Amino acid sequence: MSDALVIAELSEDGKLKKSTLSAITFAQRALPALGGSFSILVLGASPAAAASELTGYGAAKVLTCADPAFAQYTAEQFTATVAAVGKGFGLIVATATSFGKDLLPRVAARLDAAYAGDCAGVQAEGGKLVYKRPMFAGNAYGYCTLGTPIQVATARQSELDAAAPSGGSSPIESVAKVAPAAAAARVEFVSLEAVKSARPELGEARVIVSGGRALKDKFMEVLEPLADALGAALGASRAAVDAGYAPGDFQVGQTGKIVAPQLYVAIGISGAIQHIAGMKGSKVIVAINKDPEAPIFQLADYGLVADLFTAVPALLTELKKRA
Repeated sequence: MSDALVIAELSEDGKLKKSTLSAITFAQRALPALGGSFSILVLGASPAAAASELTGYGAAKVLTCADPAFAQYTAEQFTATVAAVGKGFGLIVATATSFGKDLLPRVAARLDAAYAGDCAGVQAEGGKLVYKRPMFAGNAYGYCTLGTPIQVATARQSELDAAAPSGGSSPIESVAKVAPAAAAARVEFVSLEAVKSARPELGEARVIVSGGRALKDKFMEVLEPLADALGAALGASRAAVDAGYAPGDFQVGQTGKIVAPQLYVAIGISGAIQHIAGMKGSKVIVAINKDPEAPIFQLADYGLVADLFTAVPALLTELKKRA
């Protein structure tokens, strides 16, 4: 019998990121094979509020480690502590965000543990954990098992529902920070350059309005009013980003962000396989494109063959009437 450890992810201001709830779901699904329970580890400068928020999800305990060095994420500062706590568990899991993808392979290396990244699911078969991983831009899935006593995995948020509160109240315990090695301690956080927006974060938004290269230099002019009307985050295809019409933080796709909102509005996006891989988990997909043969229509729940420069303003007018 062994237990699972979920590594919580916090935002720059110390708030719990909703993506952590998908990692909790992953850990819960792994428990039949592990035979134990799961706990949650929260690292931050002031993790008390985030830890308190996590007490209602059925964890055996919520572990906190408070240290000024955790105010800004650097793998070198986090790895030693996560590995020290994680060595007492059979499975260590985080969401497959940039945070999880950066941290957990380092933790696995330190613990000499096998690693399964970007998992779309996990199940118990014959007393073992079987990890489901997307392949070929999400068009196929592979299944693997890991043979080490401690296993490490990251869970794809778009493939897993967020865990729901169970109504319990997990105890909170503090753990001591483990100092990084001499070389790692020399790594210092300098600054973060990020796009600041009042809109929802792309990876956690319920509604996303996304544009392609067809918008050209009218990208923001056309999409921002619609996104504001829907309370949506803004996304973009790689072609739009590469052409300079949208910033890199907006990119959705295999080489961008993987999203699964309740509503995804694809405007002027043809539907290249790399883009589809990043948003096909969306609950409802609406596509606007003047090409009736665009691949995006094969995936869309609702499609409109029209000139986007005419259709989007008309849609916005109707939304304002209903508002």
